Amino acid sequence: DRESLPGSRFVCTSLPLDAAGAGCPLPPVPMQGGALPPEEELKATVLQLRETVLQQKETIGSQRDAIRELTGKLSRCESADGKSATGTWKKELGKGKDTMGDLPRDPAQVIDQLSRTMQTLKDRLESLEHQLRANVSYAALPNDLREMLQRRLGDLERQLLSKVAELEDEKSLLHNETSAHRQKTETALNALLERVSELEKGNSAFKSPDEFKVSLPLRTNYLYGKIKKTLPELYAFTVCLWLRSSASPGIGTPFSYAVPGQANEIVLIEWGNNPIELLINDKVAQLPLFISDGKWHHICITWTTRDGMWEAFQDGEKLGTGENLAPWHPIKPGGVLILGQEQDTVGGRFDATQAFVGELSQFNIWDRVLKAEDIMNIANCSTNMPGNIIPWVDNNVDVFGGATKWPVETCEERLLDL
Repeated sequence: DRESLPGSRFVCTSLPLDAAGAGCPLPPVPMQGGALPPEEELKATVLQLRETVLQQKETIGSQRDAIRELTGKLSRCESADGKSATGTWKKELGKGKDTMGDLPRDPAQVIDQLSRTMQTLKDRLESLEHQLRANVSYAALPNDLREMLQRRLGDLERQLLSKVAELEDEKSLLHNETSAHRQKTETALNALLERVSELEKGNSAFKSPDEFKVSLPLRTNYLYGKIKKTLPELYAFTVCLWLRSSASPGIGTPFSYAVPGQANEIVLIEWGNNPIELLINDKVAQLPLFISDGKWHHICITWTTRDGMWEAFQDGEKLGTGENLAPWHPIKPGGVLILGQEQDTVGGRFDATQAFVGELSQFNIWDRVLKAEDIMNIANCSTNMPGNIIPWVDNNVDVFGGATKWPVETCEERLLDL
């Protein structure tokens, strides 16, 4: 009886597919004459056991992969102690010996080693299951894992909502700033459009009261400008003005001063093919001035009753001088100053053939003879000297008959003519 033999073992062998019957195979019965040698039986047994071990190894490998996946998921939730426990698993997993190496040559040792390996694997699996259950219960910590995740999700949601609110605030602020900038731009554009409209209409609201010109574009007897102030009695004077004209023949009459009883008290005229002339009390002096080239020119004329001495300046240079022009005659007060027309009576009876055609500006009168240095400084725009008797200011000049006033800076326009 084999059960009574000490150290006896049962060996299971696989049956071929065409073997009859099912269930566990019966122990092999030794046959006389056809039995395998013990060495061959052991060899076959060892091969079967080795195949079984390989299958177990594959099973263990798949279980180990599942355990690693679970361990990875749990490691994101566990505390430092949980991480230590995971490290402990890894250490324990690495304690086993490599049983897949070369097998001992002794069949008895092979069988013992396989038995021990199987038991070790079983123990290790039970240990892993126990540690896994312990770790899951430990990872939950004092609070439930679901509550902890919900809290974290709630925190993330609040942070997200806060960030969205900040972005909305920034968007609103940017929109407000853009609207304010657009409003400022529209205001500036509207102001410019209003200014352009004023200039197109010939509005006299100039940036400086003296930066304007009177335009007389046609040779008629009804376009003219009038100086509101009149002259006192004068024993000397200086008259300066800017003018631009290309009319022919002759530019006409830039200005005239008439008093009762004398329509030609002071007149500057270029009529027909005659040279430009200065009339004082109907007395005449021809001036060596050349101003009909269509460019801005600065003209100054000085006169004194003493010996009737006169001077003529063009663009700051003295071009002519003379005497005996209405000597010892004082200029009479209370008359009318007209720009652009020659008067045959006080303030009227204009002749279109004597009308000025062009533009006038900076018409000033002083009650003295200005120095040549002062005249040069005025002409080259290095000084500003309004006339002390008649200054060139907007509210002192009226225009009639279609004459217009326009803003102008004569020094800047003169530079364009050079």
